[in-house]
Amino acid sequence: MRPVRSLLATCLATTLALAACGDDEKPPFDVRSSVEQLHVTHAPPATELAVVDHTGAQVAVGTTDELGSLIFRKLPPGEGYVIKTTTATPALATRALDVLSVESSARPQSFYSGQKLTKGYQYITTRDGTTLSAYITFPAGPPPYPTVVSYSGYEPSKPGEPIGDGSLAGLCDGLPVICDAPNDPSALISGLFQYATVNVNIRGTGCSGGAFDFFETMQLLDGYDVIETVAAQDWVMNGKVGMVGLSYPGITQLFTASTQPPHLAAIAPLSVIGAANTTMLPGGILNDGFATAWITNVISKAKPYGQGWEQSQVDKGDTVCAENQLLHGQYIDNVEQARQVRYYVPAEHDRYNIATFADKITVPVFLSAAWQDEQTGPFFFTMLDKFVNSPAVRMNTYNGVHIDAYQPQVLEEWYTFLELFVAQRVPVDRPVSRGIAPQLYDQVFGVQDLVVEASRFGGEASYDAAVARWKAEPKLRALFESGAGGLTIGEPMPTFEHSFTAWPAPGTTALRLYAQPDGSLAATMPTATSAASSFTFDPEAGQKSILAPGGNVWDLLPDYRWPQPAAGSAVVFDSAPFAADTVMYGTASVDLWLRSPVDDADLEVNITEIRPDGQEVYVQSGWIRASLRGSGPSATELDPAPAYTEALAAPLVPGTWTQVRVGTAGIQHAFRAGSRVRVMIDTPGGSRAEWFFANKPWPTPPRYDIGTDAAHPSSVALPVVGGITVPPALPPCPSMRGQQCRTYAPYANTPATP
Repeated sequence: MRPVRSLLATCLATTLALAACGDDEKPPFDVRSSVEQLHVTHAPPATELAVVDHTGAQVAVGTTDELGSLIFRKLPPGEGYVIKTTTATPALATRALDVLSVESSARPQSFYSGQKLTKGYQYITTRDGTTLSAYITFPAGPPPYPTVVSYSGYEPSKPGEPIGDGSLAGLCDGLPVICDAPNDPSALISGLFQYATVNVNIRGTGCSGGAFDFFETMQLLDGYDVIETVAAQDWVMNGKVGMVGLSYPGITQLFTASTQPPHLAAIAPLSVIGAANTTMLPGGILNDGFATAWITNVISKAKPYGQGWEQSQVDKGDTVCAENQLLHGQYIDNVEQARQVRYYVPAEHDRYNIATFADKITVPVFLSAAWQDEQTGPFFFTMLDKFVNSPAVRMNTYNGVHIDAYQPQVLEEWYTFLELFVAQRVPVDRPVSRGIAPQLYDQVFGVQDLVVEASRFGGEASYDAAVARWKAEPKLRALFESGAGGLTIGEPMPTFEHSFTAWPAPGTTALRLYAQPDGSLAATMPTATSAASSFTFDPEAGQKSILAPGGNVWDLLPDYRWPQPAAGSAVVFDSAPFAADTVMYGTASVDLWLRSPVDDADLEVNITEIRPDGQEVYVQSGWIRASLRGSGPSATELDPAPAYTEALAAPLVPGTWTQVRVGTAGIQHAFRAGSRVRVMIDTPGGSRAEWFFANKPWPTPPRYDIGTDAAHPSSVALPVVGGITVPPALPPCPSMRGQQCRTYAPYANTPATP
């Protein structure tokens, strides 16, 4: 790392003169004005600094870190701020500083067009002077090129390397990206299809300047600046760029697009969250598995030289990368923030909730996500009906896991989308590029029989005709039973698909089934005057995974360990067999009457299919902390839509029956004639591969009662959609991706004590 120079050693160059330095001297630390922030570098370590406003009032105080850096955040925009030392003798103070607002930070077009980018490694300067590291690849041939941007906190700007073992090197003249592959899968695929790619590290990561804070305002504004700078390059086709990426670089697209960069052409987010809270706090319960592990990993790599490749850049003489490490220690500990959250506060948390700003996205959107995603999760459905101002929308849903957005049936449409809305042309067939797909699929899924077909729009007579045909198709495409439709069991191919014009699917009806005292589900309410079943809270459940030790959820047929619930650990209800094929698409609501000996309860519901061949298949889950059960204004019969706000929070009254609605994430499943539906209620945990739950602890595990009598009729409302033809054959079990399978066993509920 670069050594920090002490106050006594020198007064460093800056635009800010300090009172302790003479007019001809250089001040002892640097300050950069930013949006609602001031950034200090090159100060003495462990030195307390204070910010005072134009009235002389102290508004912030902090201590510089071991690199002599400090960021003052959440400062009201304005003029006349001064940073001063509080203990140094003599005291030092800057001249007046401006703290920018979002509006005052805006830069003219000349700021973007004045930056010249080319192939290879470089930096993009943002509105506050922070530089972001970028790696750019060009396709073969002369410009202009259709261009896409990947923007994340991973390692997208790490200099490119050849693909694989060198066996494809002979194709590098026609496909340069093979020997110069960007460090992002979606960008790599784009490069193979002859797109230029621009791969940028967000501030505070890699060799980019600034400090990391989960989707802070500056990250969004940086995204705007990146898009506008890249689009201004003379090698960019049509003067506009698209965005691509799965997971983190998929999520950043939605946030960036909400800032409405004028030269953003389209976005294609894959495998994304719906909101930060639905992944970090599903049902109001901390996801102490993937969610906290992910942000912990991102933060650890956002520390100075945390990703590892930065040092090699500095060793090569990259002084910008070295300078940019100085603020990396000023990251925000977002894990600790999450652990402190008890309620949803709209003024603070709406900015992390895509459903609240999706209407600000005014470019075409191509979104794909899996209902059993073990990482970002299944709650993306909260935004599926919110892209109301996008001129073109295509959303793909399917059973599966995180990487399944790269399945051929999605990738073919993804390429068509980029051709129509980024390249703005009738899709061009790339046989050589498509021919490489089996080798790439072998690396991702372990099979070589997956192929990417040519775009079905390639034969259109004109671009306008192609776009008109695309827009005329339904917005929502559901791929059913992925894993059972290919040549190899488990590979991501569906057995059938169906399209819908909107979410929720028009014509969806709620199938209401009531829990009976004998453990069955029926269309009629129970008639017993006093009946209930009980289960005991399992303090170990929150840390249970469905994966066997060493298992990999991305395998074609993962090594799942999904046992039947132990006696007394769950309450289970099974329906009668369906008389006809029944397709469910949408959310479900398990509406329980709950009696608790304590003032709260963490609850999980699992929906499964009991097949006529004696197998049981996982379908979907839902979770709720009962004290946060209060529904918000968007609640429906099929979705309780809890608000998680303090105003609606209410503890349980011990010993009193209370209705608690537990909503599931989206269900996309075909129940064939003869199958039954099972509903299980238990302690959160043991239903997913990488989500773990920080359930509320109790000195003695409480025993919860679930009502099944006429006065307390627990029930489930399931989303049934008619008019869909289902292939007659049951999928092999196991085969469907993300949906574990086990041998069915009857379950005897434990009667509640009166």
